[in-house]
Amino acid sequence: MDFDFSPEQKEIQHQARRLLAEQCDLRVVRRILDGAAPFDAALWQQIGELGWLGVAIPEAYGGLGLGGGSLCVIAEELGRALAPLPVASSIYLAAEAILQTGDEAQKRELLPALASGERIATLAVSEGMANRTSTSFSGGRLSGAKMPVADGGAADFAVVSANDDGVMGVFIVDLHGPGVQRHALQSLDPTRPLARLVFDDAPAQPLGRSADTAAALRQVLDRAAVFIAFEQIGGADAALALSTEYARLRHAFGRPIGSFQAIKHKLADMYTRNQLARANACYAAWALDASPAALPLAAAAARVAASEAFEFAAKETIQTHGGIGATWEADMHLFYRHAKGLQLLLDGPATWRNRLVDALQARAA
Repeated sequence: MDFDFSPEQKEIQHQARRLLAEQCDLRVVRRILDGAAPFDAALWQQIGELGWLGVAIPEAYGGLGLGGGSLCVIAEELGRALAPLPVASSIYLAAEAILQTGDEAQKRELLPALASGERIATLAVSEGMANRTSTSFSGGRLSGAKMPVADGGAADFAVVSANDDGVMGVFIVDLHGPGVQRHALQSLDPTRPLARLVFDDAPAQPLGRSADTAAALRQVLDRAAVFIAFEQIGGADAALALSTEYARLRHAFGRPIGSFQAIKHKLADMYTRNQLARANACYAAWALDASPAALPLAAAAARVAASEAFEFAAKETIQTHGGIGATWEADMHLFYRHAKGLQLLLDGPATWRNRLVDALQARAA
């Protein structure tokens, strides 16, 4: 069985890599890191016009309908560039939640604006360390708090999980409307800003009806995990390339440092982990459209492998660059920030390891 991407998808990836190399180098990432803007608005508009945001959204809802695999190759290039954009929150999470739980009218109303980039959305399900959902919905109003919410400060609306008379539901809340407060949270990676959203009788619209909303949200998270895994792989490959180039150019004792065994081992270990993560992610990309039954296991494996690969690559990149790698002026910390931010975006690695074990046990049973 061939899990490789099609020639058309590889061409999409090539074009995405070329554009991001021109429009989103690490100077752009630093500008967002140091500035007040939550993301690069000009680049966001550009990728919206190019159709990247709607590549996996069906044509009936304003997208291109090219499937999850095409979004994976774009996600890898966004990760390679460390692109400071709210794609994960708006497309991987919110758009997927609307596709999974919304009714036909809601999909036609909400998805075209997300596909074009005209509006930004996010998914708000976490309540910090709480083990249960205390946010509640009653009489068309929603009350409670969610944190951390990715891009909660920049989003126009949120897909929010809440209790509806003892039953889990998901609801659309206009974040510009009454009864909504947003509080920015400090994070390791300011290019992926987080927020705390507080709802006080905020008007909310039920997002369709699902027999098992919890199962639908799990599927949303599984699908998002695959896209994020490709972002992590892109970032890990970029970190490896940065380290390899530096090892060729930096000399010590009259030799390139890449000729020393210790550096060779670092680069080889980074490459091995990256390739293992890629193998898991490619299988998960196949499962997105071809085998939904295999997705929970494939997504968990991809998520665990990619999280470990990117964190390892980011740390080893700092080590390969030696003393300069730990300075603010060098770019290594940008990769480490991004690696940790993506690692924690959909719960932590421990949660996904547990989901991987559960999926393996379910398959064995």
